Amino acid sequence: MHNWYLFSVIALLFLGTQRFLYKVAAEKHCSSALTTAVFMATVTLLSTVVFCATGGAVRSLPELLLLSLVNSASFALATISHIEALKRLPAGITFPLTRMSLVVVIVFSIVYFGERLALLQWFGILMGIAVVVILAQDARRGNRSDRNARIGFLFVVVCIFCGAIASISSKLAAESVNKAGFMALSYLLGTFFSLGIEKQWGQGLNTGRVKPALVIGAVMGVLNFVGFYAFLSALDNGPLSAIALITGMHFVIAIILSVLIYHERLSIRRSLGVGLTLLAVYLLRY
Repeated sequence: MHNWYLFSVIALLFLGTQRFLYKVAAEKHCSSALTTAVFMATVTLLSTVVFCATGGAVRSLPELLLLSLVNSASFALATISHIEALKRLPAGITFPLTRMSLVVVIVFSIVYFGERLALLQWFGILMGIAVVVILAQDARRGNRSDRNARIGFLFVVVCIFCGAIASISSKLAAESVNKAGFMALSYLLGTFFSLGIEKQWGQGLNTGRVKPALVIGAVMGVLNFVGFYAFLSALDNGPLSAIALITGMHFVIAIILSVLIYHERLSIRRSLGVGLTLLAVYLLRY
């Protein structure tokens, strides 16, 4: 088994559980911006501790700053948009739709990085995209004329493009800068971005309960720290297209947990999507 595949599966499990907490935050009506700020501050603290404990060195400060800035801004917007979308749309619709960012990432990987994949890996990628398309069909059953739903879909679009930018910048960072240093600086900047949104939109996105936001944000931070570090470790020597697809399937874990805990309906389409996801992840190991 390739090291990058093992790290990808670890990232899948931890990030999937973390993404489910987006749903929890939405159900508890937490402030999206505050939850995101606490989550990112937690990752910043943990990353800084690891960076200092391992005697990390910065090879190129300008490059580290640029990649951290791009990653933090895109990821903060993607996270806030994702939580806001979940407040307006079911998890079974929101999670697969936001994963359409995989298409952007895969195309970029092939064109920019010149990645070449084995035949079975191509089957895995096509199957992963099929999962997104199949699960996204549930969105057509909703009432698209509803204003609240339309706003939800707008947040989904923002999440798609910001998520793609975050993945691509992570690949560039994994190959050129210190991982813990990148995480510490990126999440520190992300914390400031989230707090800025918290202040700017005080009567909008960030209204909600404070105490649950603090607790959920902290737990999200611990899960994300492990998951994102594993993701960067995989990107260090593995193909972005395959790794992004494996970790991008984390929404299936979130859907399963939403069904178990919040009793959301598990339709035939969603059951098929879960099965195809497991097969896609398996094929990508070759």
